Amino acid sequence: MAGMIEDRLASLGITLPTPAAPLANYVPWVRSGALVVVSGQLPMRDGTVAVTGRLGAEVTDEAGAEAARLCLINVLAQLRAACDGDLGRVRRVIRLGGFIASTPDYGRHAAVMNGASDLAVAVFGDAGRHARSTIGVASLPAGAAVEVEGMFEIA
Repeated sequence: MAGMIEDRLASLGITLPTPAAPLANYVPWVRSGALVVVSGQLPMRDGTVAVTGRLGAEVTDEAGAEAARLCLINVLAQLRAACDGDLGRVRRVIRLGGFIASTPDYGRHAAVMNGASDLAVAVFGDAGRHARSTIGVASLPAGAAVEVEGMFEIA
């Protein structure tokens, strides 16, 4: 299955980056038995936060959804490291959590987080369907517009 997941990523035009180093005193992922929990990932591209600001102000819904997608790409890079380089070990995306920097009156958080959720399903098929929480927040590290974390079952 490892080749199948890599093929799906390639067909989507996605090359996973080198996993980002933590920004503070935590680890990027924890593996416990068959579970892997990946710490929140920002919309990093080429070592910089690609989408900054708040939804409902300077960031459009479309840019927010792209930021969520980019966050999930970075989650997948961490997950691949946790799976010793073999994403074929992933049996299920259990949960994704999304944090959306937004104005107090913004209400389209779920549509933004679909950028990550849709990619999870595109990459893993039915095993990519997951439980999810999406929360609006006042700010995120490095001024990021979105942050995404995940929990996965692996073989």
